[in-house]
This record gives sequence, C-alpha cells and structure tokens, in this order.
Amino acid sequence: MGQPSVSVILVNWNGRNDTLECLHSLAKVSYAPMHIIMVDNASADDSVDAVKREFPSVEVIPNETNLRFAGGNNIGIKRALERGSDYILLLNNDTTVDAEFLTKLVKAADADPGIGMVGAKIYYYDDPKRIWFAGGRIEWWKGWISHIGLREEDRGQYDTARAVDYITGCCLLVKRPVIEKIGNLDEQFFMYGEDVDWCLRVCKAGFRLVYEPKAKIWHKLSVSAGGHFSWYKNWNKLKSTLRLAARYANPFQWIVIPFLLPLRALWEAAGLLRGSTKE
Repeated sequence: MGQPSVSVILVNWNGRNDTLECLHSLAKVSYAPMHIIMVDNASADDSVDAVKREFPSVEVIPNETNLRFAGGNNIGIKRALERGSDYILLLNNDTTVDAEFLTKLVKAADADPGIGMVGAKIYYYDDPKRIWFAGGRIEWWKGWISHIGLREEDRGQYDTARAVDYITGCCLLVKRPVIEKIGNLDEQFFMYGEDVDWCLRVCKAGFRLVYEPKAKIWHKLSVSAGGHFSWYKNWNKLKSTLRLAARYANPFQWIVIPFLLPLRALWEAAGLLRGSTKE
C-alpha cells in the first residue's frame, strides 16, 4: 500500500516572487504522492501566468475577487477533497521548506488516529536558526494566543513532539476525515484567528493537535499584511482575538480579558515602535 496522498494549498495575492520561491523549494520535497494547488486571490501582478509557465504541474485556481486567507484556502480545500486527497496541507506562499518536512508531518499524523492536525517547527526566513513557531499556546485567563519559542534561538529546546493548543495556518496538515466532520475555515474572520478557530473546533470534535519538530520550514512573515511591523496587521489580530474569546472563553475568564488583552495589544504596539516585535 502506498503513502497517503497530500494536496498542498498555497494562497497567493500579488506574491509572484514569494510563491515561485516556495514552489522551487516544494519541487525538492521527497514525499509522493503530492499535488500542489495554488489559489490566486485576484492578483494584479503576473502570478498566475508565471506559475503556469514555470510549474505546469501545479493546479492554478484564479479567483475573481480577493477571498483572503480563509476563503482562498476553502476553495483549495474543496478542490483537494474532490481529488480524493487523504491529507490537506495549508502552506503560506511566503515560506520555503525542508525537503523532508512533509514526510515528517505525515508520519506524525499517521502514528495515531486520534491526531487531527500536525504542525511544523517554523523559523524566520531572514534568521534561519531563530524560531517563529514551536507550537501554539492559548491562555484565556490572560486573553493571550501566542507562539511557543517565539524569537528564541534554536538550541534543541523544542525538539520533542507534543500536543499543543493550536497550530498556525502557516503550515498545517489536516486529515480528510477531520475536515469532513468539522467543516472548512470560518470566513467570518477577516484576517487572523481563522486557523485558531479551526484548531479549537478540531479539539471539540475529539481530535488532538500535535507539533512535530522534525518538520522544518522558514517563513518571511506577514508579507501580504504589510510586514510584521504593520499596524494594519496588529489591529486585525486584536479584533480576531476578541472574536475568538467571545466564542471560546468562559464567563469567569471574561472578568480579566477586557483588562489584560488591551495591555497585550499595547505591549505589542510598543514593540513595533522599538522595532523588536516579529510576530
């Protein structure tokens, strides 16, 4: 019996060069069978033509409007399910990947039927030994949703696979039966939070989320949102966190969330002014 089939979904919006670099790294991936779907959110550059020209095996789905992260990925997920894929991988187009990353993700997911999603260890593209994501943590008592290991140099401190509270949509492998049970990403989230919501719905359905450190990728960080110093990005993160808290935090936690969440937002804003925040 062969390996499970995987559809890799990239959502592109005016990201021609980033998407091509990502595809070049995916071309070196050892895993098979792998099918790549690029969903283009009405780009004004020549992304669609460039991908078709350089990577004719990539399936390109052009949208007439920008459906953003959730809507674009949902288009790709629908197509992947139509193809009969066993796994769907959401992957940011502003990433590059290790040649063995998909093999490691699938192996981790296949190890236990109770695992619904698996995520990779993610590094900064421009600082390739510094961690951006080593699992996700949710602390509703603080109103915080945060990355484990953020900005830490990798010294092997996060080299153990483990269950986590959420997995970033930057690189998220999900099993077909999980999607069939819980549905797609919630398009009510304008920007950010849709991946966390998806993960929490997976947990409510009885599945576990696992971080697999042997799977490694590198991320350029929020290119489509204006970079990691973007006020636009951080304002939308705050709104999405409030939406998530309204949906999942309990009444007792809401006693402190209105106080601590704004403090967190101010702390991040101060980081922007210092030029030190890289989320």
